[in-house]
Amino acid sequence: MKSLYRLVGAGMLGLAMLTSTTLTAGNPDRAGSAGVGQLLINPWARSSGLASSNMASITGIESQFLNVAGLSSIERTEIAFTNTNYLVGTGISINAVGLGQRVGDAGVIALSVAAMTFGDLEVTTADLPEGGIGNFSPVYANIGVSYCREFSNSITGGITMRILSEAISNVKAQGVSFDAGIRYTTGERDHIKFGISLKNVGPPMQFKGDGLTVTGILANGTSLTVEQRSAKYELPSLVNIGASYDFLLTEKLGLTASGQFTSNSFTYDQFGIGAELQFNEMFYFRGGYLWETDITSSDDSMTAYTGPTAGLSAQINVSESGSKLGLDYSYRVTNPFGGVHSIGIHFDL
Repeated sequence: MKSLYRLVGAGMLGLAMLTSTTLTAGNPDRAGSAGVGQLLINPWARSSGLASSNMASITGIESQFLNVAGLSSIERTEIAFTNTNYLVGTGISINAVGLGQRVGDAGVIALSVAAMTFGDLEVTTADLPEGGIGNFSPVYANIGVSYCREFSNSITGGITMRILSEAISNVKAQGVSFDAGIRYTTGERDHIKFGISLKNVGPPMQFKGDGLTVTGILANGTSLTVEQRSAKYELPSLVNIGASYDFLLTEKLGLTASGQFTSNSFTYDQFGIGAELQFNEMFYFRGGYLWETDITSSDDSMTAYTGPTAGLSAQINVSESGSKLGLDYSYRVTNPFGGVHSIGIHFDL
C-alpha cells in the first residue's frame, strides 16, 4: 500500500510538471486578458504577511490558496476566518472562511468560501447616465473543496475544486477550476521542505444574463429582443515552486525562511521571499517581499503591490487537549491606495 501511495504522489508531481510546460509563463503581452482575478488575491492573513512565499511550509486551512498539500498539518479540526480591507480607499472588502477536518489516519478534507464585495454602486443606463434609479452590489465569490492525503512520512499531496461566480445585478459568469499540489519533507528534524502546485486550471468562462440583451421596435410596431454574446475569457493559470528551511535558534525560538517562484500565464513571473520568527509557539512575526519586473516603477508596474509585506500572530492554548485560539494580522504595501490590511482568527480544535 505504501508503494501505491508513493506512486500516486509521484504521478501528481509529474502531472503538475507536465501541465506547467503547456502554460505560457511570464508573458506581459497577455496581461489583463485573463479573468477571475479574485483567484490571484490571497484572502488569508498569515500567508499574506509572508508575501505568499511560504507555499512549501504553509500549514492549516490557508493551504487551500497556496499549496493544498499543507492541509496535512491539520491534526483534528481547524476553523479560520479573515477579513481583508483591500486597496484601502476603494471600498473593496474580502471575507474568507474555512473549515478543515482530518478523516482517518492520513486524509484531510477542507471547505472554504471567499467573497469579494465592492460596496453599493449606482445603476446607470444609456437613457439615465446620471443614475437615480437604484443601486447594485457586485460580488465575486468562490467555494473550494479540497482533499489532501499523506502518501508517506515525507510526501503529501492533494487537489482542490473551486466553484466560481462573478455577478452584478443582471449579468453573471460561473465556472469551475482545479488546483493540485504536492510537498516533500526531509532532514533530521523535518526542517527542509519543497513544494510545487498548479493553480487555476479550468475551462473558459463567459458572462451571460439580461444585461446583455437589447430590445428594439421594428417598423411594423412589434418588439424584438436580441441577446449579445460576450467573449469567453481564460482563467489565470499559474505554477508555484517553493522551498523552506526551519532554523532552531534556541529551545523556544525558531526561524523559518521561505522562497517561491511563480510562473504566471498572463502576466510577469514573480519571486517571493519571506521569514517567520516564532517564540514558544505563541507569538509569530513575519516579513516578506514579492518581486516582479518593473514593480518599482510607478509608470510601468503591472501591479498595485510594491513588494514589502509584514504580519504577526498570537495564539494561546484554550484547553488541556491542545485546542488553540489565534489572532492574525498582515499588511501589504501598495501604490496607489492605502495598502491591504487583513485580520483573521483561527481555531485549532
